[in-house]
Amino acid sequence: MKVFARRGDSLWYYSQLFGLPLQLLCDSNPEIPSGSEPLKIGKEIAIPGFTHRDHKILKVETIQTIAQKLNFSADCILLVNQDKDFAQIKAGDVLQVPIRKTRNIVNPKKPYDYDTLVKDIDRLKEIYPFIQCTSIGQSVMGKSLHHIRLGKGKKKIHWNGSFHANEWITSAVIMNLINDYLRCLTNFTPLRGIPCIPLYDQAELSIVPMVNPDGVDLVLNGPPSETPFKKLVENINQDRLDYLGWKANIRGIDLNKHFPANWKIEKTRKEEKVPSPRDYPGDLPLTEPEALAMAGLADKENFDKVIAVHTQGEEFYWGYEGLEPVESEAIAEEFERVSTYKSVRYVDSHAGFKDWFIQEYKKPGFTLELGKGINPLPLSQYDTIYQKTLGIFLASLYL
Repeated sequence: MKVFARRGDSLWYYSQLFGLPLQLLCDSNPEIPSGSEPLKIGKEIAIPGFTHRDHKILKVETIQTIAQKLNFSADCILLVNQDKDFAQIKAGDVLQVPIRKTRNIVNPKKPYDYDTLVKDIDRLKEIYPFIQCTSIGQSVMGKSLHHIRLGKGKKKIHWNGSFHANEWITSAVIMNLINDYLRCLTNFTPLRGIPCIPLYDQAELSIVPMVNPDGVDLVLNGPPSETPFKKLVENINQDRLDYLGWKANIRGIDLNKHFPANWKIEKTRKEEKVPSPRDYPGDLPLTEPEALAMAGLADKENFDKVIAVHTQGEEFYWGYEGLEPVESEAIAEEFERVSTYKSVRYVDSHAGFKDWFIQEYKKPGFTLELGKGINPLPLSQYDTIYQKTLGIFLASLYL
């Protein structure tokens, strides 16, 4: 919600008026040098966590009774209706009234394709302008690889989802985690009993919710109409009846077997020697723009830990070739406690994003395998998956 500053208003005053953490108001209006100094009259100010709606005044209503009914100060009504002459206001006139967002914007219980992701990011940015939304690159087909950042702390934690196309439910889970976190921040409410403002103050969260948007759209929506991609995926898929088993990017390269962490081992032992719906590691590591963008992000940001979200197995992997740091074990124990997922130190696999991160930076890296069954997992598992992942999400911020 946007308002226009009046004489004597400040971000601190708005924090009191709307019941918001001052830090979130400051981060929503980064061009304002101080939260306590008076604002320039007429300056447009973003109020996070709020929208507004029309309210038709009834005969028995006053500004005070309307505000009381909405559990706001009357000055909230005056602030968002500065174009009204309140000396002349009467029954039947329409006011704008502020509405605190107490429900999530993201609907994760549906096929979660790229278009859905973009719409959700745009809406979250509108309601919660203290988040930073950028692009770290483009997919093969030119889709932006969206990056969301929030938090003020020194610890830098990264999450990502949908490295594999038919694991698109991971994007829905991650976007709902973000939405829950944002809603609780602006409502001063805990998330699973944990206060969120201290987490925001101590950790910076980085999220790439959909690493492989071309592949996700292929699984959910079928072959693209664009040339040459339609013919390309039809040739790669050969005589398979559908694309539900597709894990790779649109060029048939498995992005999570495409990083230079013993890549040659994966290349040698995989049966797939040409682009395939799954498991083909490419002719060389890091040739694909999606993987290059993720490597570039990690190189640039110097993350303290990374969590790559996959499906399925209800377990997570946290070691690689003995290169993981000592603190990874304690983090893994906590992840296991809060999720009941099985902690697995080593698995016979190479060339994944987590593997490469541990190899390069000697910092904690984790691959989560959400749910159980055959990918793509059914949405009927969503609630169980989400509750177990939420514990790991929160633990990743406070550890």
